[in-house]
Amino acid sequence: MKRIFPAFLFLLIIIGCLDYTQVTTIKKDGSGNMFIHYWMKWTSSRDSIIVEQLGLFEKDSVYKEFTSEFNIIKNVEVYRDFSDSTIHAKVEFGFNSLDSLNQLPAFKDSKLSIKESENNTKIFSQFIAPIATGFGMKSKDFTMTYTYYLPGEILSHNATEISRNKLTWKYYLDEIGTGKYISATYRPFKLKETPSWIYYSALFVLIIVVIYLFSKRFK
Repeated sequence: MKRIFPAFLFLLIIIGCLDYTQVTTIKKDGSGNMFIHYWMKWTSSRDSIIVEQLGLFEKDSVYKEFTSEFNIIKNVEVYRDFSDSTIHAKVEFGFNSLDSLNQLPAFKDSKLSIKESENNTKIFSQFIAPIATGFGMKSKDFTMTYTYYLPGEILSHNATEISRNKLTWKYYLDEIGTGKYISATYRPFKLKETPSWIYYSALFVLIIVVIYLFSKRFK
C-alpha cells in the first residue's frame, strides 16, 4: 500500500494509535471479496483536521484508492465514534482475481498472487511493505491484521493463527522489519471434497428456516 502507509506513518508520528484489518475470501475460480477496516484515535480538533487533510478518512479519497476496472466497490463508510474518540474507514469490494488487485493504487506494491504449483496445489502470497520506525513511536501503537479464507486444504503456511481454511496474520509495526511475505500453500477443494461441516451448516440453516415458516403459518 504505497500511498496509504506513508500517510499512516505520518499519523502515527503525530497522533499515536492506528489499526489496520483486512479480511479476504477467495473463491475456487480466483474471484473473491475483500473487506478493509482501519481506525485510529484522535484526541483534539487539531488531530481531526490533520486526519481530514491527508484524505485517509475522506470517503471520496478512500473510494479512489480502492477503485479499478477489475473490481467492484460494494460499500465505503467513514465515520467517527465519539464514545471512544476514534475515527474509522471501511471499504468492501469484489474482485475477478486476486492478482488484479495489484492495479489498485492502495495495493501497488503488495505483490498479491495465487500461483499454480506441483501436485495440483496453489501458492497464495502477499507482500507487506516495510514501514519506517523511529520518532519515539511504540511498535504496539500500530497493528496490522490480515485474514484470508482460502478455497482448499491448507498444506503449509506462515500464518500466526489458523482454523480450517481460515488463516490470520497479525503483526505489530516492528515485526514487519524490511518487509514481510505472508503465504500459504493449499490444495483446491473439489466438489466431492467440500468439507462436511459446510453441508451440516447448510442443513441446520434450512431446518431453522422451515421451523420458522411453519411456526408463522400456524399462529
